[in-house]
Amino acid sequence: MDVRRVSSEEEFEAALAVRRAVFVEEQGVPEHREIDGKDEEATHFLATEADDPVGAARLREYEDGVGKVERVAVVESRRGEGLGRDLMDAVEGTAVDRGYEELVLHAQVPVVAFYERLGYEITSEEFEDAGIPHREMRKRL
Repeated sequence: MDVRRVSSEEEFEAALAVRRAVFVEEQGVPEHREIDGKDEEATHFLATEADDPVGAARLREYEDGVGKVERVAVVESRRGEGLGRDLMDAVEGTAVDRGYEELVLHAQVPVVAFYERLGYEITSEEFEDAGIPHREMRKRL
């Protein structure tokens, strides 16, 4: 398995395909909510296995010294294999390289425990986004 920062249009399209499969097709998020106009300001990450795209994530500046982790997705058939952790390791490494002191993310409630295992702490009450319950979480780097 390979996780890398996206460096070509082809890799970006592969990351978008993963996001569409997970968020739009599987979870029913409207396409216009998933493709939100913020992709150009973000650094994207792609996980592949034998050149097949299996995971994606993005990182963008949220506020001074804070990065926001978004669109973390692993295709359904590959969940539970550590790909999410590998994606987050790549995102966090890039965040450290950029000098971010903290990361924030909006975790879907069913995966809050996953992020807690990675050191993130819940910082909000439950809220709804695209019809899905979420919690804000943060981690000091």
